[in-house]
Amino acid sequence: MVLYEDGRFYDRSGAVLHIARLLGFPWSLAFALMIIPRAMRDAVYNWVAANRYKWFGQRESCMVPTPELKAKFLE
Repeated sequence: MVLYEDGRFYDRSGAVLHIARLLGFPWSLAFALMIIPRAMRDAVYNWVAANRYKWFGQRESCMVPTPELKAKFLE
C-alpha cells in the first residue's frame, strides 16, 4: 500500500496509519502506533498481508459497483 499526501509518499504501515488518522475517531487513535519503530510496524504489516486471505477469505470475482457507488470515484 502506498499513500501520497502533501507531497510525501508513505508505504506499508506508514500508509495504513496515515489513512487511519484521516478516518476520524476511533480509527485516528491508531496513529499513536507511529511511535513504534518502522521495522517492527512493517513486520506486522507484512505478516497480516501474508495471511489476510486465510483469515478473511477471497472472492471468486470482483464486485461490480452500483451507479451510486461509482459516482463517488474520479474517472
